[in-house]
Amino acid sequence: MKIRPGFVLELAVNFLLPWLAYRLALPRAGETGALIASAVPPLVWSVIELARFRRVDALSMMVIVGIVLSVAAMALGGSPRMLLLRESLVSGAVGVAFLLSLPLRRPLIFYLARATVAREMEGGAAHFEALWRERPGLAAAMRTMTLVWGVGLTGETALRAWMALTWPIGRFLIVSPFIGYGIYGALALWTLWYRKTMRSRAEASARASGVAS
Repeated sequence: MKIRPGFVLELAVNFLLPWLAYRLALPRAGETGALIASAVPPLVWSVIELARFRRVDALSMMVIVGIVLSVAAMALGGSPRMLLLRESLVSGAVGVAFLLSLPLRRPLIFYLARATVAREMEGGAAHFEALWRERPGLAAAMRTMTLVWGVGLTGETALRAWMALTWPIGRFLIVSPFIGYGIYGALALWTLWYRKTMRSRAEASARASGVAS
């Protein structure tokens, strides 16, 4: 998909503005208040999307849930070990949500992809729904991506949780970022490779159908 202004705006509202709200509110409201303030931009965006298109923005909801989990983790206690675990709770919860959505008729990645396509083109949601119905390969690919990301995110959380509970804090702070970004990078690279592979297969199938006809 081409990068369009609507997609850039979505990223800004869901990632840049929450970060700015957090940084601005932190000196006056403390960490809890700053986290709550960071939820305001994606929440407002979701309300606007609901009013305009009668649908809930999936990406915004994931960001809001992540912020809520961070606030809840803070309420559990402020021990150093708990603070180290807090960052992993969000990715772990998302990973579990991915895995739990696999038995459903439509996995979680379907809704994320449909929301993105809906912004990229007029009638994008209906177009994506039609592709989902007409191309079994798309449904299989979405389930595979959901499974891989779910396993990857929950595995990353489990690994970092073990490190946070058993390693010296200093060692954890040094190694943990490399573990987290390494796993995210591997998942992103796998996704790009998998999309390219699926696209090549679809093009080959289309050429074969054209020759047969």
